[in-house]
Amino acid sequence: MTKQVPTSIDDTLKLLRSTGYVAGRVLATVAFLSLKMGRPLFLEGEAGVGKTEIAKVLAETLGRKLIRLQCYEGLDISSAVYEWNYAAQMIEIRLAEASGELDRGRLGQDIFAERFLIRRALLQALDAPKGEAPVLLIDELDRTDEAFEAFLLEVLSDFQVTIPELGTIRAAEPPIVIITSNRTREVHDALKRRCLYHWVGYPDARRELEIVRARRPGASETLAQEVVLFVQSLRGGDLYKAPGVAETLDWVTALHELDAMSLDPQTVNDTLGVLLKYQDDISRMQGTEAKRILDQIKDEIRTMAHT
Repeated sequence: MTKQVPTSIDDTLKLLRSTGYVAGRVLATVAFLSLKMGRPLFLEGEAGVGKTEIAKVLAETLGRKLIRLQCYEGLDISSAVYEWNYAAQMIEIRLAEASGELDRGRLGQDIFAERFLIRRALLQALDAPKGEAPVLLIDELDRTDEAFEAFLLEVLSDFQVTIPELGTIRAAEPPIVIITSNRTREVHDALKRRCLYHWVGYPDARRELEIVRARRPGASETLAQEVVLFVQSLRGGDLYKAPGVAETLDWVTALHELDAMSLDPQTVNDTLGVLLKYQDDISRMQGTEAKRILDQIKDEIRTMAHT
């Protein structure tokens, strides 16, 4: 059952945080405006900072179905909007031929009936009944090409698509649209102008610790603090790919599964593959560098405890 959208920024902030998504006021503001104005929300930022999670949280808290279009190079209309079930159409033709009652004109209409239509993500989102508008997540748009981006611009302008054999399908109620980009390439300004924009950056240590506490409440406080400070230190270093919040949470989970109550050099070295995803980064951090960072953050925690 769908729920009413928030009526204020504070309500939006509470809505996001009710599921453990620790959002700042700026993000809550742009999300609130997106919902109230009916405009797509365009979220850009590094991988693993929580862009996709926002769509999941909105779907869960507003009681909406989440429809996800995962973008990739070569994505086209047949994969994103619709295609015809050619196998079922061929069976229909063969059956008509076998019956000896082949009316080509009628058959041409019958095989393009809606029962042969395969609805992909965009058409599912637009064809939802009134009062059941879903959350449409268009994930990693930067992976597609400019031709698909131009088509998407047309869809988002009028929330409709045209199927030549059936006609134009318009949304009875526009879906809540969340678009994400990891910025592997620049998305065209024309599409961004249709949206409200927000850059989702890495959180500071205070907010990241709050995220860990909310999402991994079983972890010890010492472990949570040390992990967050360790990750924050890594992000300030020279890595090929800095860990995102998703990797922070994965690392806390892994360490908790190992019954770790705090970090030590051996445990850090053994579990760096949970946190870092490139061997060059792991090699750079293993051994003396990991110990140096660990000693530094433990000193920092002791200092904070005495102030």
